[in-house]
Amino acid sequence: MATSTRHGYIVCLRRLLQDLARQDDAALRPDLLRPEDVPRLDRYLPRPLAPEDDQRLQQALRGRDDRQANALLLLRLTGMRIGECVQLAPDCLRHVGGEQWALHVPVGKLHTERWIPADAAIRQIVTRLRALPDRRPPPETARFLLPPARTVKGACQTLRCALARLARRAGCAAPVRPHQLRHTFATEMLRAGMSLPALQALLGHKDITMTLRYTQVSQTDLQEQYRVARQQVVARQAPLPLPPVPVPAIEGGIPAITESLTATRHLMEMFRRQLHHPSSRRTFDRLENRLGKIVAELRDLQDPAL
Repeated sequence: MATSTRHGYIVCLRRLLQDLARQDDAALRPDLLRPEDVPRLDRYLPRPLAPEDDQRLQQALRGRDDRQANALLLLRLTGMRIGECVQLAPDCLRHVGGEQWALHVPVGKLHTERWIPADAAIRQIVTRLRALPDRRPPPETARFLLPPARTVKGACQTLRCALARLARRAGCAAPVRPHQLRHTFATEMLRAGMSLPALQALLGHKDITMTLRYTQVSQTDLQEQYRVARQQVVARQAPLPLPPVPVPAIEGGIPAITESLTATRHLMEMFRRQLHHPSSRRTFDRLENRLGKIVAELRDLQDPAL
């Protein structure tokens, strides 16, 4: 079985055993199955669309004016879940003051409702969906912005099939699923500079650890941000200018050479302490040791007892 299947079965069995153990005449002892007996679910990284596929798909959706294309484009621009989109009310677009508008997302997967800021593009899509002809009876028309199937699950399946068909016609490199539009939206907002708490509220995540997964999506972004950060660190911690090396008189003989090498070792030690790369520090250590041995041999030559 898959890990998620075993997880679901064990959780249901654990709940059943707990209910049986609470009965007065129960022969079962509590905690036959403990939390550590439940397998941990596999954690997968979000899978946003490649920029080329995202551009092709949006262009294909904007080129159509039917209900399914507009609904899918609304998913892409808001980051909603597909189940939330098919249950939008006709009056989901609300004016919140000034030039600010918001899209009311009903209670969804995590049993919470939220407001999504709506720019001109989102408002235009909602207006087009309202203007499209509707063959539903009046009671159904008053309940939903999109035409539901017999069930919410059926309406979601209709959008999934439409997205797969349109993505294939647009020339996307791989099959596209509705939740990938949500991943693409979140990654785009994060790259644009949105903070994690704001993105968490926008996506309707219950825990910020779910939002943190989007920071691991692109190694290219991570490498670029690391490079820029390291450049700023190096700029702030630039090596200090070293004092000039004293030039001894040529006629000083061995004492002058010894003094010069000692001053050089001192300057090398000062410079080594300012280095951050371990291999560079080790290289300077070896050079200092060699100069120390040369100074020791020169002092032996200067000793008249030898």
